[in-house]
Amino acid sequence: MPEKKIMNRNFVVFGAIIIQLCLGAIYAWSVFTPTLADNDWSKTQTQAVFAAGLALFAIVMVIAGRLMPKLGPRVLAMAGGIVLGLGYLLAGLFGGTDFWPIFIFVGIIGGSGIGLAYVVPIAVGMRWFPDKKGLITGLAVAGFGFGATLWVKLAGSWGNLIGSYGLSTTFTIYGIVFLLAVLIGSIWMVFPPEGWKPKGWNPTETQKKADSSTKQHTSGEMLKTPQFYMILLTFAFGASAGLMTIGLMKLFPMQALEDAGLTKLAASGIAGTAMAVFFSLANGLGRIAWGAISDKLGRKKSIILMMVTQGIFVICFQWIAGTPGLLYLGATLIGFNFGGNFALFPTITADTFGAKYIGQNYGWVFLAYGIGGIFGPIMGGKLGDMNNFPLAFTICGILCLLAAGIIAGVKPLTSKTA
Repeated sequence: MPEKKIMNRNFVVFGAIIIQLCLGAIYAWSVFTPTLADNDWSKTQTQAVFAAGLALFAIVMVIAGRLMPKLGPRVLAMAGGIVLGLGYLLAGLFGGTDFWPIFIFVGIIGGSGIGLAYVVPIAVGMRWFPDKKGLITGLAVAGFGFGATLWVKLAGSWGNLIGSYGLSTTFTIYGIVFLLAVLIGSIWMVFPPEGWKPKGWNPTETQKKADSSTKQHTSGEMLKTPQFYMILLTFAFGASAGLMTIGLMKLFPMQALEDAGLTKLAASGIAGTAMAVFFSLANGLGRIAWGAISDKLGRKKSIILMMVTQGIFVICFQWIAGTPGLLYLGATLIGFNFGGNFALFPTITADTFGAKYIGQNYGWVFLAYGIGGIFGPIMGGKLGDMNNFPLAFTICGILCLLAAGIIAGVKPLTSKTA
């Protein structure tokens, strides 16, 4: 009987990047906020849609992890693409510039679609690339960071969609593209056969030791460990800083640049470039780089280094945002470290609790992203309305430094494999 042909695992990377490019649309939200602000939205309202999307993204991801064994990764990714696409499509058709329709269609429905699909490329990638968990996880989620650049630029300077067609039509176009592209990427979202391993790959002694000492913990078992809550809290603090910065990357630098003497038009262009180019590209590259670094340095040491430097960068941002060159540098450094969260926390979850149930377990860990998505942007918006952006950056920077201390205390679980 002929041997069953095994799919080229590189197609998994291709499909993962296509899917994540679309899911990264949530990071492009800041390109819409100036138009909404011109339509009498408060800063808090602009951040509320972003926060709702992040919260639903995290909450639904827990559900998605439980659905994956029943539906399979391909069907789950397709469902996510359909829900995400419909959310933006409905916002375009019925939202206009009204707060509540956009809040529901983009924030609630769009965020839910992202939550359904997001964990699929991570779980599938880890199964196909046990030899490069950190790197492949970074590649799998890199599209999420790069997606912000694509969608911001298409809406702005590259495609001028908002200027030429208006907000509603831009939402509609994006909805159609997201739906179709995620369906295409989902074609390759399948697990390898049971017991499969890369040709010629043999685990190192360190990997063998980890495999023999790490029990494959279910979500119920994981939730009873202190390690889970320490990892969750570390991720929440890091996410708060990055997500607050994303939400304010257009509004705060525009204010700081105008205070420094630039015109509103010039300030808008510089702030838009900081987010769409420097932050977004660094966000994508940081996912790949931190994933590769962690394969060499280890997950915990990598997270400590990332959190310490992020705390310093975020605190300093309040003083450098009014100078174009320093603004670009700050956006790059914060974006690079923020991207690392999405390569390091899936892998430290797998290393601590086992890779078998990563789809379910990482959904629970990713609730930290929802917590950060509510706390960071809403706090930033509130303090912005009070004309005190610097305090928001100081608080989030201190939380990052605290996060480094928390993750340093995480000890490996040593129970034998079940």
